[in-house]
Amino acid sequence: MIRRLVLFAALFVCSLYAHAAVYPNFPPHKIAGNLYYVGDSFEAAFLIVTPQGNILLNVGDQDEIKLVKENVAALGFKWADTKLLLSSQAHFDHVGAAAQVVKETGAKFLVMDGDVDLAESGGKKDFAYSAPKYQFPPAHVDKVLHDGEVVQLGGVKLVAHKTPGHTRGCTTFTMQVSEGGKTYNVVIVGAGGANFGDAGYELVGNKVYPQIVSDLRKSYAVLHSLPCDIFLGAHGVYYGLKEKYPRSKTEGVNAWVDPAGYKAYVDGKEKEFEAELKKEEKK
Repeated sequence: MIRRLVLFAALFVCSLYAHAAVYPNFPPHKIAGNLYYVGDSFEAAFLIVTPQGNILLNVGDQDEIKLVKENVAALGFKWADTKLLLSSQAHFDHVGAAAQVVKETGAKFLVMDGDVDLAESGGKKDFAYSAPKYQFPPAHVDKVLHDGEVVQLGGVKLVAHKTPGHTRGCTTFTMQVSEGGKTYNVVIVGAGGANFGDAGYELVGNKVYPQIVSDLRKSYAVLHSLPCDIFLGAHGVYYGLKEKYPRSKTEGVNAWVDPAGYKAYVDGKEKEFEAELKKEEKK
């Protein structure tokens, strides 16, 4: 009996740390200027520091928030100074702990139109991933953003570009940062588009999201139009986080400057989308 209880306890503890085992923490680091990385090895989160408090872009789920808080502290910043919480996409792995952030810091939660219902329903109103395993504590949205709107705090400006398709309100943020006397255009991609494969999105005849194809095409047009020096994204894998970080220790900001990589990423995702669309149209 005792052995069974010990085994059960061990399995329970393992389940609590399953997320950390799959996506371990990643060294928090400065990217350039007042822009820092505070996410884990898969789910990206960014901290923008200003004299009037800080902006947190993405927080992940309730497993990741512990790591994000540790990373913010490791960089010498205070969690309580978080004034604004932004979202690349209102899926559980990006806003699953949004309600907790707001409760702990009093931050205002800003979400692009199209994703408000998703965030406030805790994922229940997602067109593709509404199953219980994808749901999260609902988070009240304090301000609804619209395409092209500027988010400002402490002299910092981020432009919210609506790039729908992954979610209806998927958002790509742009900003400028200064480092070493140079100014860089930063693009933080909300998502590369739809998820394909067995668990992917339906492009043709999608009754729940009938405009998904036109939305994705508009999104790629927007992404192509954005000037980019520093390429970042909602997941580190988008922009080669694990490959670029070691280089940043010796190269500094130059490790993150990758306009060619940004172009190749957008081109590649657009080609994937068009290929999938043709495949579905033939069925």
